[in-house]
Amino acid sequence: MSSQSKLAPIALFAYCRANHLARTVAALRANPEAKNSRLYVFSDAARDAASAEGVQQVREYLECIEGFARVNLIVRSQNFGLSRNITEGVSAVLAEHDAVIVVEDDVLVSPFFLSFMNDALALYSDKDRVGSISGFAFPIEASEPFFLRGADCWGWATWRERWRYYNPDGGELLAQLNERGLTHAFDLEGAMAYTQMLKDQIVGHNDSWAVRWHASCFLRDLLILYPGKTLVKNIGNDGSGTHANIVDDSYTSEFSPEPVKLRAIPIAQDVAKRQAIREFLLKRQVPKAANTNPQRSDPSLVRLLARAFKRRAVRLDRP
Repeated sequence: MSSQSKLAPIALFAYCRANHLARTVAALRANPEAKNSRLYVFSDAARDAASAEGVQQVREYLECIEGFARVNLIVRSQNFGLSRNITEGVSAVLAEHDAVIVVEDDVLVSPFFLSFMNDALALYSDKDRVGSISGFAFPIEASEPFFLRGADCWGWATWRERWRYYNPDGGELLAQLNERGLTHAFDLEGAMAYTQMLKDQIVGHNDSWAVRWHASCFLRDLLILYPGKTLVKNIGNDGSGTHANIVDDSYTSEFSPEPVKLRAIPIAQDVAKRQAIREFLLKRQVPKAANTNPQRSDPSLVRLLARAFKRRAVRLDRP
């Protein structure tokens, strides 16, 4: 069990889906550490009239949140958009604290989530190569935590000193990937379209902070610790979002039925787990006969995960 005196604050980001937010908060509150954890909630303002009612419902709900050591509500007076809301929110929390646990309003967490995140933050706080901690894990055969190169965005945590490596300049990140011949590795040898997502961000087709955080960590050879068995489920792909209106949970699995135990493991990328994830993604490839554009024969799962990264800046929760 994590030491109560060293529990990291939780940064929760919300927009206009009160029902999703309530489920997220309830899941967090079910963690024994919640009552001793400080919660920061960043509520973005409505982008347009269609979102205004949903935002108002969210803010009415936020006034009633209980079950945490302290709740700080940061209510935006203008629409930041998810990218700015998250990056500035994480930076604001880390200006006051050494570490932060980040959750969005479409993420459910296990009752063992906060324990794992806090224990991992404590264990690797002085290990500079570990850039972040993930609560999510791909549904592959893995029973223990492992490291991969880069970063992730579904229930994650980091430290002040690592967050300073976040580079918002997508063009600079892409140039470095190209100059160092890393785009193929960055894309999991063709299993993910991260480079294309970064190109799309540069030209304004998305404003994803997550792909830039991933690229920032990848270029510095920073590692993210995955729990092996997932402690996070995304509930945003339930058909309620404008840009994610396909119901799909094929890349999630059941929560770990018990706490994830941490032990000393080599601080290096787990090549076998990386290959397992790559094979998992490629197995969900769209049949070529059904694809009219051979240059875009992405796995269906990859497209869903790509949307997950994009939506870290492009609103999916607009009515």
